[in-house]
Amino acid sequence: MNRNLSATLLALLMTVFSSSASAQIGEKRTDFSIGFNAGFMMNKMDIQPRIKQSYKNFPTIGFTARYVCEKYFTSICAVQIEANYANLGWKEFIEDGTGNTYSRDLSYIQIPMLMQMGWGYEEKGCKFIFEAGPQIGINIGSTEHFGGGEWDPSHRPNNVYQQYGMEVDNKVDYGITGGLGVELSTPIGHFLLSGRYYYGLGDVFDNSKKGTFTRSAHQTIVAKLTYLFDIVKTKRD
Repeated sequence: MNRNLSATLLALLMTVFSSSASAQIGEKRTDFSIGFNAGFMMNKMDIQPRIKQSYKNFPTIGFTARYVCEKYFTSICAVQIEANYANLGWKEFIEDGTGNTYSRDLSYIQIPMLMQMGWGYEEKGCKFIFEAGPQIGINIGSTEHFGGGEWDPSHRPNNVYQQYGMEVDNKVDYGITGGLGVELSTPIGHFLLSGRYYYGLGDVFDNSKKGTFTRSAHQTIVAKLTYLFDIVKTKRD
């Protein structure tokens, strides 16, 4: 995916997100809930020239706020924003006979801004959820882990070893995220179980002609449990 197409997709998604948040053509709702979330992430880097990797796994935790704005026929429309801590990066799969191991921790504060659609019970019971929207992340740290005895990167596949010791060039990450979930609403709050996929559009390293990598973006699978409690709730007839 080239940069122009990536920018077009992101702009289109943000337009849909903004329109959904502002439109009021169904039954108006003013439900506002806050809470927290925790989950598990599996991350790889979409990187060119290619580096052979296995998934890097790490827990995630954060805060969630949601505003339910309307009910349109059977669809319950909401906007959800989160602030999460995530440890991304990659873990290399090295098969050159040296016994070396390498992984890179890239720590982020991530802010997904989601358009959320639900179908099912609005108050007590379960509903099915679809959510999607833009996400930004701020890099707050980078740590390398070397292992496996004497370090010898000279036999790496494709002769790619420039990533070792390379500083993060772009502190701001951005992309699109989306997924499916199920929500259980009870008298004590809302419990959401969801699965998401994040596709990074921004590159971690310099992708100019002077840079080593033409592509270096995060690809993340997330499983998450969220708890929300109501602060403001629409009065029902």
